[in-house]
Amino acid sequence: MNSSSKVASTIVKTAAPIMLGAAVYAFGLLYFIVPNQLMEGGVTGITILLNYAFNIPIFLTTLLLNLPLFLLGWKVLGGRQIAYTGVGIGALSFFLWLFERMIDAGWIVTFSTEHDFILASLYAGVTLGLGLGIVFRFGGTTGGVDIVARILGRKFGWSMGQIILAVDVIIIGASLLYIPREKILYTLVAVFISSRVIDFIQEGAYAAKAFTIISDDAPQIADLITAEMDRGVTLIPAIGAYSKQAKYMVYCVVSRQEIRRLSQLVKSVDPKAFVIISDVHDVHGEGFRQT
Repeated sequence: MNSSSKVASTIVKTAAPIMLGAAVYAFGLLYFIVPNQLMEGGVTGITILLNYAFNIPIFLTTLLLNLPLFLLGWKVLGGRQIAYTGVGIGALSFFLWLFERMIDAGWIVTFSTEHDFILASLYAGVTLGLGLGIVFRFGGTTGGVDIVARILGRKFGWSMGQIILAVDVIIIGASLLYIPREKILYTLVAVFISSRVIDFIQEGAYAAKAFTIISDDAPQIADLITAEMDRGVTLIPAIGAYSKQAKYMVYCVVSRQEIRRLSQLVKSVDPKAFVIISDVHDVHGEGFRQT
């Protein structure tokens, strides 16, 4: 495979998941958020507000508001950083248009409720978080405030999180003019769930544990782990701060199911070993997921 083919393959493998994530996000907006008059933050929140106030199609305002921001981001941040954002914006606008047409035609019956808004909020949060998590994981965004936050962060050193939060507060606060206060509270539930799901997707669904073992018998422990568990082990040179003696630390990553077994192996060699167990949110390589 020549270099141009490899580049094309990489672009397709990245763009396709971004488009999938945008589709899931668009579905969540039109299936859960809009029918129940809930809200969202960022530019998406503005498009929803315009829809509530003037019945303007969401796909149209999404495209019109994001296009100048995309062009500004392209000029300030450069094409490479902003390219996949263009994919996200285009895909989101397209799927919003598609799902709106399908809803109008009766092919999709939205989830609308008059009483159980907590259920709508929970499912909205999961769906939106899943869609955005996929988009972010593959290096894209759906445009909007993310572009503004990147530009202001580069120019003034402001935190992206603070900028996005400030804009979200303003937009959600302005929505009080059009929707009841209790809907804002349900919206906050959806936003919180969405943020948790995004973190879950970003950090990886596969969780493992990293063992850092400090012992005078580190080489024997490493050999036993290799022989009994068939796991890769790394010996790291270290010096005791108090004793000034050189020794090794053992570093090993195992699945959650192997925690107890590894702990027992360490104790069988050195019951006094100092063991640190840390969370690992994503693992790639031999014995775990392959990239």
